[in-house]
Amino acid sequence: MLGFISALPGAVSQGLIWGIMAIGVFITYKILDIADLTVDGSFCTGGAVFVMLFTTGANIWLALLAAVAVGMLAGLVTGLLHTLCGIPAILAGILTQLGLWSVNMAIMGMKASVAINVTNPDTLNSLLVSLRFVQDVAKGTRPFYRHPIFVVGLFTAAVIAILYWFFGTELGCSLRATGSNANMARAQGINTDFTKVLGLVISNGLVALSGALLVQYNSACEINMGRGAIVIGLAAVIIGEVIFSKVFHNFALLLLAVSIGAILYYIVLQVVLSMGMNPNYLKLLSAAVVAVFLSVPYWKGKYFSKPVKKGGADRA
Repeated sequence: MLGFISALPGAVSQGLIWGIMAIGVFITYKILDIADLTVDGSFCTGGAVFVMLFTTGANIWLALLAAVAVGMLAGLVTGLLHTLCGIPAILAGILTQLGLWSVNMAIMGMKASVAINVTNPDTLNSLLVSLRFVQDVAKGTRPFYRHPIFVVGLFTAAVIAILYWFFGTELGCSLRATGSNANMARAQGINTDFTKVLGLVISNGLVALSGALLVQYNSACEINMGRGAIVIGLAAVIIGEVIFSKVFHNFALLLLAVSIGAILYYIVLQVVLSMGMNPNYLKLLSAAVVAVFLSVPYWKGKYFSKPVKKGGADRA
């Protein structure tokens, strides 16, 4: 029990980082109604771009911005494959994800992993988030505002605020209309191909930002770090929706629910690990969690909804 409590801040920190990625998945899965598998590749792309720029002396904010830009480019490729080439969205995402594996290897100099030298105090202090900061804040050797929960919490709040503003604009409403009913959106003069591409670009930009933050937190980028990212993103989206859908109706609160869903997901994983589960089974557990939460709305509608009363025709 003590081990779980001591590991809880780290689990919450990771949940917040992955929560930004989950918000990106929310944009495609819930708003655009597209299952975008690009994220498994663009997550690592963001991390790879960041670590290579940062380790060669680039400013950390420029490295973050470059990571987001490259993630957006990955989303653009998927969007163009889908809209210009007529490839189904899920296949377009698979193609981009497949190509990004080679791109990520090339970015990292054909190395499977690249580490950040956190033994250098100057390098460590220049990072925005790090696992070491969790321990340092607990020991009192760093101020509380360097804790990853605080820092990533600010990033999450900024992302939610920007998206809340954007989806309230005419362009943002057009994007939401495209996901709700593409045919009706086209009838209203909306260029649905453009809005689909835009949604994929924004989504993968957020995914890449999450990857860049996770690289800082772990002090390394590994070629397979994004494998299964879509499952984690879907888990966070579905968990947040199932738990908070009756309470949160405002769009900003829905995005917050996704972030909370990612935190709950990582807390559950930490509980399971503290019980002695083999970490190699975590992917199976993740798939099971997503399957269960995806099934909940169906079960509720089939077994727990009130039956419709008959006899309407007699009073017609």
